[in-house]
Amino acid sequence: MTTTNSKTTTNKRIGLIQMSCVPDTAANLDKAADRVREAARAGANVICLPELFRAQYFCQREEHALFDTAESIPGPSTERLSAVAKEEKVVVIASVFERRAPGLYHNTAAVLESDGSLKGIYRKMHIPDDPLYYEKFYFTPGDLGFKAMKTTQGDIGTLVCWDQWYPEAARETALRGANTLFYPTAIGWHPTEKAEYGEAQYSAWQITQRAHAISNGVFVGAVNRVGHEHGDVVHDGVEMRGPGDHTPQSGLEFWGGSFIADPFGRVIAQASHDKEEILIAEIDLKLQEDTRRNWPFLRDRRIDAYNGITSRFLD
Repeated sequence: MTTTNSKTTTNKRIGLIQMSCVPDTAANLDKAADRVREAARAGANVICLPELFRAQYFCQREEHALFDTAESIPGPSTERLSAVAKEEKVVVIASVFERRAPGLYHNTAAVLESDGSLKGIYRKMHIPDDPLYYEKFYFTPGDLGFKAMKTTQGDIGTLVCWDQWYPEAARETALRGANTLFYPTAIGWHPTEKAEYGEAQYSAWQITQRAHAISNGVFVGAVNRVGHEHGDVVHDGVEMRGPGDHTPQSGLEFWGGSFIADPFGRVIAQASHDKEEILIAEIDLKLQEDTRRNWPFLRDRRIDAYNGITSRFLD
C-alpha cells in the first residue's frame, strides 16, 4: 500500500518504507530493494528504510552467533541497494549491522547517492540497554559525531532510533545544515504492557520527534517496522531462534506509525500501526525558511550560556 500526501509546491518528495521482517535475511533484503524501487516509481526522491531491516530485531537476546549476520560497508546490503538507487536515480538511507573490524560492530545508517555511490555513513550514537533491547551487547557507540550530508536531493541528517529521544542530537545535526532529519527505527510494545501504556508510549515517541522539528525548524521523517517478532533469524542457512516461548504475550509488537512532520511540527503524513506501507510526502523547503523567520529559535539561542550541557549532571 502506498500513501501519498501532496502539496502544490514542492522541492522534493521523501519516502518511508514501513515494512515487516521475516527470519530470512535474504528475503528481507529482497523486500527492501523491491519497496525502494516501488517508492521511487511513486515519485519519492529520498527513501529511508527502517532500522536493521535485514533481520528480525535480534537484540531481544544476547547471542554471539548473531554477530555473523553483520556486514561490511560497502557490503551485500549497500551494494544491492546502491544498484537500485542508481537505477531509479534516488537517494537511499539503509540501516546496517556494520562489521567494522573483528569484534567491532556498529548500528550504522548508510546514505547512498542517486548515482549509486556511498555518500557517507552515520553510526548510532546512543545505544540502549533495556529488556528486549539489549543493544549494548552488539553495538559500539558511534564515533563519527552528528552529520549532515549534502546529497543531490538536499541536505539530510540521519539519526537512529534511540537517538530520537535526545534533543542534543537533533540540534547538532540541524546546526550542521540538515533540513530534513530521518530516524530509521525499530520500536514496539511489550505485549503485556500495551493495554496500559501503549497509547502513551507511541504518543511520547511521536511528540518528542515533532518537537525536534519545531525547535530546529526542520522536516522529520520517522520510519518504523510493523509486526510481532521474537527475533528469529535465518542467515546463510543457519537458523537462530529468538528467546521465550513464542506466544502472543512474548516478543515485541512493533507499532509502525511512521510519520513525516513539517517544521511547524504538523504531521503531514502518517502510517497505520499494523500494515506495511510506503509513506510519501512532498516537502517545500520554502516552508523551512518561512517558519524559521517567524520562530527564530536559532537566532535567539544563548550559545554563551550552555556550557553545562556537556556535563553528566549539574549538582
